Amino acid sequence: MESRMSLRDRMRSHRFLSTVLVVMTLFVGILIGTVIQKGVKGATKSVNSSDATQLKVPAPQQLSNAFSQVAKTLEPSVVNINTESTPKTTPRTRRRGQQVPDDQDGDPFQDFFDRFFGGQGGSPFGGGGSTTEHSLGSGVIVDSKGYIITNQHVVDKADRIRVKLDGDPPGVQHDAKVIGTDPETDLAVIKIEVDHPLAAAKLGNSDSMNVGDWVLAIGSPFALEESVTAGIVSSKGRDIDNRRQFQHFIQTDAAINPGNSGGPLVNMNSEVIGINTAIFTESGGYQGIGFALPSNTVVEVYNQLTGAEHKVVRGSIGVAFSAQPNPAIARVYGAKTGVTVSSVTPNGPADQAGLKIGDTITSVNGKPVKNGDELVSSISAEKPGTKIKIGYERGAKPAETTVTIADRAKLYGNTASNEEESGNEEQPVSGKLGLSVRPITPDMADRLGIPANKGVIVADVKAGSFAEDIGLSRGDVILEVNKQPVNSDDDFRRITGQLKSGQDVVFLVRQGRGRNASTIFLAGTLP
Repeated sequence: MESRMSLRDRMRSHRFLSTVLVVMTLFVGILIGTVIQKGVKGATKSVNSSDATQLKVPAPQQLSNAFSQVAKTLEPSVVNINTESTPKTTPRTRRRGQQVPDDQDGDPFQDFFDRFFGGQGGSPFGGGGSTTEHSLGSGVIVDSKGYIITNQHVVDKADRIRVKLDGDPPGVQHDAKVIGTDPETDLAVIKIEVDHPLAAAKLGNSDSMNVGDWVLAIGSPFALEESVTAGIVSSKGRDIDNRRQFQHFIQTDAAINPGNSGGPLVNMNSEVIGINTAIFTESGGYQGIGFALPSNTVVEVYNQLTGAEHKVVRGSIGVAFSAQPNPAIARVYGAKTGVTVSSVTPNGPADQAGLKIGDTITSVNGKPVKNGDELVSSISAEKPGTKIKIGYERGAKPAETTVTIADRAKLYGNTASNEEESGNEEQPVSGKLGLSVRPITPDMADRLGIPANKGVIVADVKAGSFAEDIGLSRGDVILEVNKQPVNSDDDFRRITGQLKSGQDVVFLVRQGRGRNASTIFLAGTLP
């Protein structure tokens, strides 16, 4: 019994001692950790950092300041333009061959002649319900007396134009008057009256710009005044509307948005080398493709608008041609170089000088002409009344004639109605060409302004057909096919029935109505 009690007591004693040992071990560990922690804190306080070098903010002049210097130079010359207008409801018209959706959403060149940069189509900031529409744009002072260049669509049909200068207190604006506008280039000159000289921008030579050169766009996008964006020249001589022969843009990726219209595109010499006019967009905002009218064109237009007549006068000889070169036309008409005439204005200078449809103009005053742009540039620069020598080819035979330049505006005037004709005598849609035609009655010929028994009118065009691909549309009058006159639907069937796959086909087509109707070439290679 004693031995058992003794054994039990010993076991209890061991358990007690083990417990005491564990408690003492924990206590010692906590004590050691506290000492170490105090030691570390003490060590931190005792570290010497006297050898650390102090950081400094670099002086501004040490940074790249090329863009900022250009911006500082130009900003005083850039103005904000606000206009007010009372909308007038007018029926919409459609140019022949032009697809114009009712809401304009189908046009990727975001309606830049109407409501592109918050123009007369409405305020970019809403405000529906008001009878007065407000629009926003930019401009650049080019004369210290208060002359400002902007876009024509910024001030078009405005009842009131007000200009805010750089540095003006909030709410201070200057009334402006229009000196002159030029719809052909979408430029306008306005003027404000001031009692002190204004900071005027310097215009540069746009021909000196190269693709890849840095440029800045300055203006008031979305009413954010004095906004500056940077980019490069992406392309030169860009055409975005074939109906406007005097617009060849500088393309840039400098951000341009609603409100920038009319503001300057500037090079690194602080010179204005373009006037921002349009963007390519599918969203209504910036997508990296903007267009500015070159300064060399701006200077020519400005000098005429500020002249005694306040208008731009351009020479013309009364001929038309295809906007885009087409190899099929050259092959059919045998033209190796030059511009093949598709239309001659009746009793116009070219008509009086003996030029005819199908002639290929090869030179102006002895200078070779390679394309339509060169022809337009040479002739439009001449003053009305001037006599020039036109070299041309007819049936591969060279010839020359003297033509007296006419005023382009007086020669062409306003666009006439292009209302489509209707009728019942139609031919079935051709499987080869994809179009149907009908004869032209004497009454229709009189309304169309063409000789009786000449041509056939297009009644229908099949979607996805060869005819649609080359640009034929309902209401067009086909006068010739591959130089062969079409005087009846029988002629049309006979000529087109001989066409074969792989053959070049050139239609001479009359488009439009009345005095300003013209003929054009529509051509392609038959699949």
